[in-house]
This record gives sequence, structure tokens and C-alpha cells, in this order.
Amino acid sequence: MKKIVVIPTYNEKENIAAITEAVLAVDAENEVLIADDASPDGTGRIADELAAEHPRVHVLHRPGKAGIGPAYRDGFRKALALGADLIIQMDADFSHPVDALRTFSELIEEYDLVLGSRYIDGITVVNWPMGRLMLSYFGNVYAKTVLGGMPVNDATGGFKCWRRDVIEGIGLDQVRSNGYGFQIEMTYRAWKLGYRIKETPIIFADRRLGTSKMHLTIAVEALAMVWWLRLQAAIGRIGKRRAGQPARA
Repeated sequence: MKKIVVIPTYNEKENIAAITEAVLAVDAENEVLIADDASPDGTGRIADELAAEHPRVHVLHRPGKAGIGPAYRDGFRKALALGADLIIQMDADFSHPVDALRTFSELIEEYDLVLGSRYIDGITVVNWPMGRLMLSYFGNVYAKTVLGGMPVNDATGGFKCWRRDVIEGIGLDQVRSNGYGFQIEMTYRAWKLGYRIKETPIIFADRRLGTSKMHLTIAVEALAMVWWLRLQAAIGRIGKRRAGQPARA
């Protein structure tokens, strides 16, 4: 199956070439789509150079920084247009272990969505400040509780492998979140539609180069989003299959 790894970037010039080369090296069938938000540091130019060198690299230039949600929505749409059967989302900063892509490829044969989890096998996060770790961990506990016991321990994680039909079934035009609430919303919608979800443990290491895009406002936005999701589900706007959408076996 055609696999495309979508990597959103904003000021990732220190990382983008290395992460792209690493992803391509894991599997000769892997392709990479770099979705750059007009990075002022020249990340987009480096992405274009990589695409010129590697036929398995694609670039999507977005007009500016508008949040991780819009970047992934546009990246997913582009990957679908390129004919992807599997779409993997991951960060550019090596916080997501590239070797786990092999595990994703194995597990996605039986599941519809595979998530790399920081919180399924204890807490497997390296080099995060304690405050940020506690915000992330208990934020996930909070989201899981509010969303009716969604069976996912790391709903805010951004390392995932999707089958094409899951993204098409969710309908990217239905997804509202712009910040890190996007991660929660996409997984929640997949769960409510009955898709088969599998979490697999990963070692998450904080970035070595560049600057983190996470800040408190984004975290608060994500935690507030779960109540909107619960309301939408309660009134039947989430979890209802759209016309022409096949049922899962």
C-alpha cells in the first residue's frame, strides 16, 4: 500500500533534512509530504531541495502559520490526492521514534488507526520538565474521562498511522480544532464511528534542536475542546455515518 508520512513544519531548518532522510531509510516504499507554513527560517526552501533530490518527497507550501490542525488537514488532503492508502503523521523534531514506523506498518494490517502512545506502558517521556509532563499526562486523563471513557491513553499524541478510509470517513471538513485539540478530535471521531484503534508504546524524547511550538494557551484550548466534542456527540453530530460511508466489519 502507498504510505505517505505527513510532517508539518514551521522553522524546522535544523531538523527537516535529517528527519526526511531517516523516514525514507526506514522503508523503500515510504514517501514524505512536508507541509510548511511559510517558515521564515527557510525550511520551505530546504524542503524543495529535498523534493528535487528525492522523487519520494513532496512539498505543500501553506500561506502562513495557522495552527497544527489546519496544517494537518491540508497535508492529509494532499496525501489523499497523491493516492495514499496509509497516512502517517509525525513531528519533524525527532521526538517521535522513526523506527516505530515499522511497528505501525505491522499493526495497521489489523487496525484502522494506530497511535504511538507515551502513556500506555507507564510514562515513556524523556527530558520534559515536570510541569509540562504533568499537564500532558493529567490532561489526557481529563480528556478520556470527559469523553466517556474513550479507550485511548494518549489522545493528545501526534504520532499516528491512519487508513485512508478512516480519514475519508471522518470527513476533514467536519474537523474544527486548530491547535492540539485536533489530535483529540480526530481520534474521538474515529472511535465514535467504530473504527478499530490500537495504541502502541513509544519512547518520546524532547526535541534536541529548534524551539517547541507548545505553550499553555494551546493546552487550555485542547482541554476546553473536549466539552464541545462531548456536546456534539450528545446531539448526534459526531458518531453518525454520512451517506455513502461504508460500515466497518
